[in-house]
Amino acid sequence: MAATIKDISRETGLSLATISKYLNGGNVLPRNREKIDAAVEKLHYQVNEIARGLVTNRTRTIGVIVYNIASTFNGTLLSHIGHQLRRENYGMLICDSAQDLETEAQNVRFLMSKKVDGIIVIPVCTDPSSMAPAVEAGIPVVAIDRKLEGDFDSVLLNNRESSEKLITRLIKEGHRRIAIIGSSEEYTGVERERGYLAALEKAGISVPPEYIRLGVHTVEFGYAGMKELMALKERPTAVFSTNYDLNIGMVMALNELGIKSPEEVSLVGFDDFILPHVINPNLTVMKQPMREMGHAAVDMVLGRINGSIEGPAQVRVFDAELIEGNSDQPLWQDGIPEKHHESV
Repeated sequence: MAATIKDISRETGLSLATISKYLNGGNVLPRNREKIDAAVEKLHYQVNEIARGLVTNRTRTIGVIVYNIASTFNGTLLSHIGHQLRRENYGMLICDSAQDLETEAQNVRFLMSKKVDGIIVIPVCTDPSSMAPAVEAGIPVVAIDRKLEGDFDSVLLNNRESSEKLITRLIKEGHRRIAIIGSSEEYTGVERERGYLAALEKAGISVPPEYIRLGVHTVEFGYAGMKELMALKERPTAVFSTNYDLNIGMVMALNELGIKSPEEVSLVGFDDFILPHVINPNLTVMKQPMREMGHAAVDMVLGRINGSIEGPAQVRVFDAELIEGNSDQPLWQDGIPEKHHESV
């Protein structure tokens, strides 16, 4: 037979009121908290979350919405978010928006019907309209990885600066014909393209329009983009891919074409998942601090819930780390570095 709150009272000698207060999130004396925790563990007492939610108006559940649950990036981020929520004794409800803004809006309404205490979202785009019902209801919303227009708490990567650092590396290696395969739709892709263009502009390098291949962050687009670049009469000597899925497509295309990297084309990209370590050559990439970003999003949404964070929207920006592989190399002419290599 399942243990009851009366059993805990008999075990601890504490009043039902004190035990109820603690189990429903209230503060009690440290010595009483220790007694109750010990009794809960000994008696295998299960808290009635529904009943507690009626008392506290909280479910200790956070809704997490991702733009595409099949994405390796999103799966990794969900793992870190879930780990931090468990540490804080919160549950997680996951919804997939399938790259569709209306589906994202439906997910918000679904999570509200489940009485979640807060929402963490990796949004489909920067349009904040889907979040309006949650905002109006006073439910904290934290955007992670992608920015929402307006005043939203956010956890972001320093995308422009990180991309600029990666392209500057290629420029210092003597590359001038540097192409990009990226996204014209996702916030991260747009910001990384801006970093790419900024680095080239600072170096006084003009970019032919055919070197800029922008679409969506998918394996298919990475594959098609690399095929198109390698078919050009004057191929780029280096290609920058702005996310993990594009990395995969890019490498698939080169393998199919029989083009070697870095001997025939240098490669650099984003995201340090399995691919950079299992292909030859290993990709040079910018690694995002996934664990830290996931934990920061949890801390931010819980801070809004418990009142430790108040006032205007907060934004936390993280830097990426350069992971050096051997997929890029300096350009050489007759065994001597190009003249402009040393001057950059």
